[in-house]
Amino acid sequence: MKAIQKIVIILTIIVMILIIFSSSIYAFEVGDFSGTPINNKELDNAGNKIITVISTIGSVVSVIVLVVIGIKYMIGSVEEKAEYKRTLMPYVIGAGLVFAASAIAGAIYNMVK
Repeated sequence: MKAIQKIVIILTIIVMILIIFSSSIYAFEVGDFSGTPINNKELDNAGNKIITVISTIGSVVSVIVLVVIGIKYMIGSVEEKAEYKRTLMPYVIGAGLVFAASAIAGAIYNMVK
């Protein structure tokens, strides 16, 4: 299967998941089984903290890996430089996915709340 076909399939699946999970649900008041309602402000704060932590960790790890690859590239031989160039493309894709995943999670969280 060609790379473009894989990308189209993955993007289609992501869009379908977003559509499924963004539908409205009509129900009675949210609460635990005892009937006390859940504090939405605490839930919002917890969700924001989780998204912030994931985004921060992903950013820090991405920058550290980029620095390591850059230093290895600068001090490496010609063959090693060619190898680092090959590892750079998967890194860029992975870093893009990390940033996109945190952005998508934040967008979904904001749509749901």
